[in-house]
Amino acid sequence: MKKVLFLTYYWPPSGKASLHFPLQLIKHLNEFGWQSTVATVAEETFTQKDDSLIAEIPPEIKVHKIKSFEPFNLYRKFIGKSEAEPLIASETISKEKKNLSHRISIWVRMNLFIPDARIGWYPFAVKFLKKLLNHEKFDAIITVGPPHSTHLIGLRLSKLFHIPHIPIFIDPWVDIVYYKDFRRSALTVGIDKYFEKRVLKNASHIIFVTKSMRADFVEKYPFALNKSTVLYWGYNEENFSEIPDKDKFSTDKILLHAGNIFDYQNPKRFWEYLKEKISQGDRIKLQFVGTVSPEIRESLIKNGLEKVTEYLGFLPYQEVIRKLCEADYLLVCTTEKRHVPGKLFEYLRSQKPILCFGDENPEVEELIKNCNAGIFLSYQDSGEEFFKNIKSFSTDLAFAKSFDRKKAALKLAEILNTLRV
Repeated sequence: MKKVLFLTYYWPPSGKASLHFPLQLIKHLNEFGWQSTVATVAEETFTQKDDSLIAEIPPEIKVHKIKSFEPFNLYRKFIGKSEAEPLIASETISKEKKNLSHRISIWVRMNLFIPDARIGWYPFAVKFLKKLLNHEKFDAIITVGPPHSTHLIGLRLSKLFHIPHIPIFIDPWVDIVYYKDFRRSALTVGIDKYFEKRVLKNASHIIFVTKSMRADFVEKYPFALNKSTVLYWGYNEENFSEIPDKDKFSTDKILLHAGNIFDYQNPKRFWEYLKEKISQGDRIKLQFVGTVSPEIRESLIKNGLEKVTEYLGFLPYQEVIRKLCEADYLLVCTTEKRHVPGKLFEYLRSQKPILCFGDENPEVEELIKNCNAGIFLSYQDSGEEFFKNIKSFSTDLAFAKSFDRKKAALKLAEILNTLRV
């Protein structure tokens, strides 16, 4: 059996949503002739923990946990939080917070950590993995980003040991949406672009999780066209083996948003429309799983929706699946044209009507339309059209099931089989 070394910063018990895709790829690759070894960080201190995910790791998978310098520990002290207090992703880059310490921390994060705040893992990982690769042979290296500093580790090892490298891009690099409306110096951006191009140039193959992201990278780097593939984020079919029914005694209609929601994903007119519907007697309850940014909380308060809103915070993954299956409607907000929210595929599989807000994003709009699962609207829309057409939505289950991650793992194995040193 051939062997692949997987570098992923996020790994159980981290509850980070972006670990589900590589975790499931790794689980299934063994079935298709590739034995995986994982290298990850020893202690990831930003995200909350989901201990239930540890049971998802197959016993035959070797996991190497490598120490790192973790700047978010310093960030906690800088903003006055204790080590035990979790950091809220949507707050750390919110522009609603005006205090000096927050503004300084944003500038440092945007300009001094290149390519990202996880670069402190690089020297420790390279040192450890050089020793590993001197004693153990691998046929390929796969790296998952963000954090894109993980790709730099893969690049270094690939060049030192002449091993094919496949970077997986879950998000863009130099112009990731998190940088929207923040200043980065020309020098910072220049160095970042240099790193990005080196990784892509060296890569034996490149995986993108959206078609639009691939098109964007190919436009910048035409050489990527013939050595790249799209593998959608997808979902795990096994998590939907027992889909619960909603409480039959509840008369409220639940509109649920799962995942982090940021200031720049605020459908302001929709909150106004919901306020009007509720005042006319509609029994609608809002539920948020994950973090909610300060600006969106303010919008909800402004429209008197706090009384019908539940902030459920972080939940174990299987509990998230249960919550979205119990909901009546599902809300998702896209960020820009290269962004296909990971949760969208779990939404599709749940067969619940989907209300999606976004600016230009034909890829998401096409996925929802092809599945007849809901509607895509502009952030300037009120959402009234969704409720008027609610009875016309009926999810194409066969289409939704085409995004099972086991199928993505098979495709990845086929790509690995074509690699040459």
